Formats: sequence, structure tokens, C-alpha cells
Amino acid sequence: MRTQAPNSSENPSEPPEICGRIVGLTGGIASGKSLATAIFAELGIPIVDTDTISRELVEPGSPCLEEIRARFGDEILRDDGRLDRDRLRRRILDQPAERAALEAILHPAIRATARERANAARRHAPYVLVVVPLLAEASVWPAYRDWLDAVITLSAPHALRRERLAARPGIGARQAEQWMAAQVDDAARRAIADFELVNDAAPEALRARIVELDRRLRRPGSRI
Repeated sequence: MRTQAPNSSENPSEPPEICGRIVGLTGGIASGKSLATAIFAELGIPIVDTDTISRELVEPGSPCLEEIRARFGDEILRDDGRLDRDRLRRRILDQPAERAALEAILHPAIRATARERANAARRHAPYVLVVVPLLAEASVWPAYRDWLDAVITLSAPHALRRERLAARPGIGARQAEQWMAAQVDDAARRAIADFELVNDAAPEALRARIVELDRRLRRPGSRI
């Protein structure tokens, strides 16, 4: 687990505004991030989802989509002009240079939008959850480290994640393994995290763990 430094005001001469914390949520593919996010939302916590932001940023006519098309070609677009996310994902799978090119286009815009939304939401909430699936990646973490007050990692056994992923439409066992292997491992996610939620049982078990963590995060002035 990481050692957390307190989030400071950009202008040290001004008293800090009293706002809720900004908490990152990460986890490997098929670890249950969607379920966890839904539970936090039911508890009244504002959610800033970087996957949702990434979809918004590649709507037809957007600058990001035009950059992606220029870099990867028209074949990554569907007939209706929208991004073919599955085709693009296959294109960058096991291709570090291609993946880095895509990240260079999308990540700065995603990060700026996520931070703006989180700062707005934290004024009216005990904390805000920012969902960043790739947070523990070496190319991603440094840009988030200084403005997240805490990080939660969601984990599940490798075999269970593979089973969940292979059960999704159009994904076989081999592709599931490829997608999992393309991400950092749980040790890397734990290294940046303040809390770990294990999702290895029924949804009710995860809910109970989240409710307990939510109580801790809501306490004003509590140490993380």
C-alpha cells in the first residue's frame, strides 16, 4: 500500500476550501468495477468514470476522434462514422507502440475532464469516486497521484476473472487471457492503493465491504 501525502491547495496563501475527498477506484478487467461503482452510486457517492469520458471524447466530429482516425486509419471507424472500439482494441492488443499512440491522444483529455468533474462534485459530497481502470499503469499513475486523496483497488482471483471475461459475448478463453496479460498485475495495483476490496464471492459480500469502507471515507477529518 502507498504512503499518502495530503492534498494541498494550489495557492498556499489561501485557506483551503472545505470539500470532500477525491478517491480513485481501479481494478483489473472483470474484477467487478461496474458492480462496485453501482454500489457506491446507490450510497449517494458521485461517480466520475473515465471510461464514460473516453466514449464522450470520441463522439463523431470530436477532435480526439479525428486524431485517432488520422493515426490509425479509416478502418477503425464503423459505417456510421463512430469509433469501432472492438477493432481498435484488437489493433493495440500486444502492440505497445500502437497502444502508446492511442494513450497520447486520449489520456490528457480524459484526465483533464475527470479532474474538472471531480472538483465540481466534491463541493457537495463527502467524497467523489473517480474510476480509472488503468490507474496503476506506469504511464498513467504519475498524472493522477498528486490530486487523488486515496485509492481503492478492486481485486478478484485470476481464474474467476478469466471465467467472467470469457462469459462475455464474443470473447473466448484465449482472448480473455490476452486482455488480462496486457494489464499490470494486482501487486502493481496494491502498491498504489490505500484500500483493497476483494470481489471473490456473491454481490452481497462486496456490498457489505463497500458499505464498511464508505462509513470510513465519510468521516470528516479521518485519516486515510
